[in-house]
Amino acid sequence: MRSRNPVFSRRGFSRDNGYAGFNAAPQAGGPAVATQANPYAQGTQGNPYAQQPAGNPYAQNPYAQPDQQFGAPPQAPATTGRMTMDDVVIRTGSTLGVLVVTAALAWALLPVDDANISRSYGIGIGAALIGMVLALVQSFKRKPTPALILSYAAFEGVFLGVVSSVVDNRIADGAAMQAVIGTMAVFAGVLIAYKAGWIRVNRRFYGFVMAAALGFVFLMMVNLLFAVFGGGDGLGFRSGALGVVFGIVGIILGACFLALDFKQVEDGLAYGAPREEAWFAAFGLTLTLVWIYLEFLRLIAILNSND
Repeated sequence: MRSRNPVFSRRGFSRDNGYAGFNAAPQAGGPAVATQANPYAQGTQGNPYAQQPAGNPYAQNPYAQPDQQFGAPPQAPATTGRMTMDDVVIRTGSTLGVLVVTAALAWALLPVDDANISRSYGIGIGAALIGMVLALVQSFKRKPTPALILSYAAFEGVFLGVVSSVVDNRIADGAAMQAVIGTMAVFAGVLIAYKAGWIRVNRRFYGFVMAAALGFVFLMMVNLLFAVFGGGDGLGFRSGALGVVFGIVGIILGACFLALDFKQVEDGLAYGAPREEAWFAAFGLTLTLVWIYLEFLRLIAILNSND
């Protein structure tokens, strides 16, 4: 199972139905065989982060049960250097914190009155383009670069601050706060549903979400092209009743992406991924939360413009 976030697509954080889809562990008593798909496997030693010696790959595996260790007493898991949930929370909080701070500064320092809206909107679009480039660069790097991820969050925050100010001050008073509350509600709801097992992330779920996402993005690109060359709102996918429908679909897709992201984090913890991978988790979650926030903001703007 691979997330729609490119930062996870090459990391090997993928299991289906609770099983490793690419790193099937050898049976007890059998030889240790390295599979090709696990990026953390080296040679014939299995997972190097599990501190496994040659021979029995489960001899010091902290996840193995006593009967898998051929009667050896359980040993304390060696967690030094491994990603933990605290690492994910701290890195995600830092990334979102930078985004929120720069968004607040952009809101305060870039006015959106009639005399300054063009300048402010131009700065916001420029920041969005820079953020997109930084996101693409980080997505294709094999290792996370904290400075790159935080820089992306900073520029993305400037864009969100300008857009939020425009919508809040010129279209719907209080829209930004409503979008924040909506995003938090979706995050909490998906997290509860995922932990309770109500959302089952498997290959079928992944395939459905990715197919729907590709169709959604394709339609938005077509709508944008018609808007650029034909004027107005193109095919009307982002205004009126049709715009409301697509806004709801976008939020639902964002919620599905959150479930995929939670799965990737869970699998990274289970595989004993290195601590630096927590930055990839923070990056992926930030991308998804920005998607959901923008869809909420757009939906609120459409609903209020129709009043």
